[in-house]
Amino acid sequence: MKNNITLIGMPGSGKSTVGVVLAKRLGRRFVDSDLVIQKRHGKLLHELITEHGVEGFWQIESNVNASLNLENSIIATGGSACYEPEGMQHLRDISTVVYLKLPYEEVEQRLGDLNARGVTLQPGQTLRDLYEERTPLYEKYADLIIDCSRKMLRDVVAEIAERYKKQP
Repeated sequence: MKNNITLIGMPGSGKSTVGVVLAKRLGRRFVDSDLVIQKRHGKLLHELITEHGVEGFWQIESNVNASLNLENSIIATGGSACYEPEGMQHLRDISTVVYLKLPYEEVEQRLGDLNARGVTLQPGQTLRDLYEERTPLYEKYADLIIDCSRKMLRDVVAEIAERYKKQP
C-alpha cells in the first residue's frame, strides 16, 4: 500500500479541509500543493495565472506536483492538477489518489470569487463548463472516488480512512 494519499477534485470540494483532518486522524503530514506553488514562486496563485496564463500555470502546477518527494503525507492538490499528465502520474506513483466528488450544484454553492481563489478559467468558460471538462479527468486518475454530497466532514474523513485501509 502506498503511504501517501492525494486528494483531487473541484475547487470547493473540501480537499484542504478534508486533508488537514485526515492527516490528524491518520498521523500524517499535510501538504497543500497550492501553498507549495506560492512558496516556491513567491506569488499568489491568481498572480501566477495572470502572469503566465492558464496553460503556463498548469505547467507550473504540474512541475511542483511532479517534484513532490513525500512519505506518510496527505496531499491536497489544486483543482487544475488533473490537466497535466506528468504531475498526475507522479502523484499516482507515490500515493493513493482520492477524488472528492460533489454534484455541480454543491460546487457552485460553495464557491465565492473564482478569480480570488485562483481558479483557472479560460476566457468565456463558465463554472459548469469547467465542471464538465474536469469530472472525467478526476475519475480517470482516481484510485478511490468518495461521494461527498451532503456529508459531514467527519463522515468523509472516516470513509476515506476506511476505504484506504482496504487498498491492496
